[in-house]
Amino acid sequence: MTAQAASYVLVTGATGFIGAHVVDNLLAKGLKVRGSTRSAAKGEEMKAARPQYASRLDFVVVEDFTQIGVFDSVMEGIDAVIHVASPFFYDTTNNEQELIIPAINGVKSILTASAKAGTVKRIVLTSSFASIVDVDSTPSPDFTYTAQHWNPLSYDTAVDPKSTSVVAYRGSKKFAELAAWDFVKTEKPCFDLVTLCPPMVFGPVVHPVHNIKQLNESNSVLWSVAAGVDPLPGSRVPAWIDARDLAEVHVQALLRPETGGKRFLPAALEPFSYGYAADIMKDTFEWAKDTVTSNYQSGQKPHAPYGVDGQTVANELGVKYRSFKETVVDFVGQVKDTLA
Repeated sequence: MTAQAASYVLVTGATGFIGAHVVDNLLAKGLKVRGSTRSAAKGEEMKAARPQYASRLDFVVVEDFTQIGVFDSVMEGIDAVIHVASPFFYDTTNNEQELIIPAINGVKSILTASAKAGTVKRIVLTSSFASIVDVDSTPSPDFTYTAQHWNPLSYDTAVDPKSTSVVAYRGSKKFAELAAWDFVKTEKPCFDLVTLCPPMVFGPVVHPVHNIKQLNESNSVLWSVAAGVDPLPGSRVPAWIDARDLAEVHVQALLRPETGGKRFLPAALEPFSYGYAADIMKDTFEWAKDTVTSNYQSGQKPHAPYGVDGQTVANELGVKYRSFKETVVDFVGQVKDTLA
């Protein structure tokens, strides 16, 4: 696609952490946006915070995006879709029914509606590094994950009641993404597909958040460092990306004609650790010296046990990644000033 070809973009999960950044990026580039949200109030709040875009931003309420048919009535005029919405919670009692099937059905729902509409030319799907990384392996330091890798988790293991919700989440991302690729292959719809597999996502928030408890999961953990959690959290993976950069990746993946049919791994070129985040906070904010725990080895730059190929996205989509320091400072400063 090109900026001329895409004029009216549906963004699902538009009032969430990543989705709201995507909305802002699209609007800044002159596109018209329809956001889907489960909360009419959040949609109205986002519109009220962006009066300069009143003529190019509207919201529709889709309370349960996992039901086939719920998007059929909101596709009028839409020529592109960025599907960010996905189930994400860890306190599940039934992995298959609460995480995996809803994630798969959510993808099928938006793809089916887009195919019916006949006007959609491209769908960009937010998947996850969880669909790439094999957490049970110990790769050598010279190994690098790329967008060509898939996690080897089987469906049976993902839905097994004995599997943790974290395992089930990894399964939900993998099998939802596979469902999207299978749909395009078998149904041959009017649109092409691009999938993005980002790792941990941090950064300032632009969606409706009124207190610290409403922060998204990754930012909540990062703020806990500022608030003095002890011991510091461990990081499941060494890779991350700033939400603002991830939004740019989504939009470039949508607009560039040559990206159709591709899978990308957007990740900053430097690893992160919560110890490094703690050092940044104490070096930048005077108040953090009193709140951030000293119960860790300060001054240790993060060491990645394996490589993650974020360079391909930088090269092919023209995205320049922010530093971890910039991300931490912008986020922590924002929360301290507005929420804490």
